[in-house]
Amino acid sequence: MSAPDRARPEAEPPAQGNKTFGLPAATALVVGSIIGTGVFALPSALAPYGPIALVAFVLVTIGALALAVTFGRLSERVPGSGGPYVYARKAFGEFAGFLTAWSYWITAWAGNAAIVVAWVGYVEVFVNKGHHTGTSIAIALIGLWAPAIVNLTGVRNIGAFQVVTTVLKFLPLAFMATAGLLFVKAGNFGAFNASGGSAMGAISAAGAIALFSYIGLETASVAAGRVRDPRRNVPRATIYGTLACAAIYLLGTLAVFGTVPHDQLTSSSAPFTDAMNNIAGGHWAGNLVAAAAIISGVGALNGWTMICAEMPMAAARDGLFPPVFAGTKGRNEVPAFGIVSATVLASLLTVVSYTRFTKVFTEIVLLSVLTAVIPYLISAAAQLYWLVQHGREQLDRRRLVKDVTITLLALAFSYWSIQGSGYQTVYYGLFTVLLGIPAYIWVERPHPVHGTAAKADLTPVAGPAAETGPAEAPPLP
Repeated sequence: MSAPDRARPEAEPPAQGNKTFGLPAATALVVGSIIGTGVFALPSALAPYGPIALVAFVLVTIGALALAVTFGRLSERVPGSGGPYVYARKAFGEFAGFLTAWSYWITAWAGNAAIVVAWVGYVEVFVNKGHHTGTSIAIALIGLWAPAIVNLTGVRNIGAFQVVTTVLKFLPLAFMATAGLLFVKAGNFGAFNASGGSAMGAISAAGAIALFSYIGLETASVAAGRVRDPRRNVPRATIYGTLACAAIYLLGTLAVFGTVPHDQLTSSSAPFTDAMNNIAGGHWAGNLVAAAAIISGVGALNGWTMICAEMPMAAARDGLFPPVFAGTKGRNEVPAFGIVSATVLASLLTVVSYTRFTKVFTEIVLLSVLTAVIPYLISAAAQLYWLVQHGREQLDRRRLVKDVTITLLALAFSYWSIQGSGYQTVYYGLFTVLLGIPAYIWVERPHPVHGTAAKADLTPVAGPAAETGPAEAPPLP
């Protein structure tokens, strides 16, 4: 830990007096953040790999559940807002904390761009059926800025909005995951491995895309400072929400693969709508699903817009992000700058995607996955660090073995997801993450104190302080 960190007092968790999320709202935040429009567009993104993508989905689900349990364990010990950022900083020091916050911040607003692109596909079931680029961009910008305005009104509105949108979007997905299975036809699946490559290569590539559908499982820990009784409710919300989504995802994707012919599915912009039309005949059923997907996307964008601001705010209050992110406005302590800046960046990425990318949704998804996996990996490492340092003292043998096994699974899953993202995505994603280093240097630059520049003294210190050796990052409590 650096000298500035030793001198800097710990920031109070934000909004501690404004804890408006109980267990239902916290679970709805997790479900609403996980189930955006990603799941509604995912079958088309996975279709080029064939049904082998369902094997990848099962493996991703196991890894996601391991991460959910890991985040639940970490939140029991560190219940304040910030999630992965807080865990990384307490385990490994300032730079790890900053890099985690930076990477997750990129994930949040880039993920919003991916969500809104998928959302536009379902809006265009009703309007702009010719998919004119300019109109698509205009619809996307409305989809990004409307939830931002909701967020700027205050967190109480966010919690209520999440519960309503989560219930509305869960119903059609539940229908596809149950009744939809009755209409599956084997001939619709196509070749088991349609990628033309090896089975392991197809599983890894499909798994990297499928992971996007689970990004958001950690959102309750990120917003823990706004949750009542966080030590109890955050772990439960994280695990319950992830389990519910896992069941819906696996069965719903299977139903779409089995009800939409493979050739049609690979080019579909609204695969769940096509599946419902094939089941019911006509267009009315598909239109209902499209409406649900639109509601789902707004709910996901609503939750993720809040998350875009929460983690930078926690890092800024610790002095590890630009101070402007720490400010809040109004009685509800709204982090206005974080909300507006993230929405501006998501808007720019969306415009660039529509004008430059050939596979808009898939390419943004892979970038979001890579930047998300870095905080996941560091969080799992923080949990393993604590287990190695303190597990024998504070846990019985059975619980220790269980937690170590789950944490190692979460770590392995994170490494596998990076490998499956592809060389180009890793190149651009790593470049984007490393752009944070100049930002870290700028944030940690010496600040004037009483007319002089106060900075860390890196020269050796004589006396007892020198004999104690370098200061270490504090372990997770």
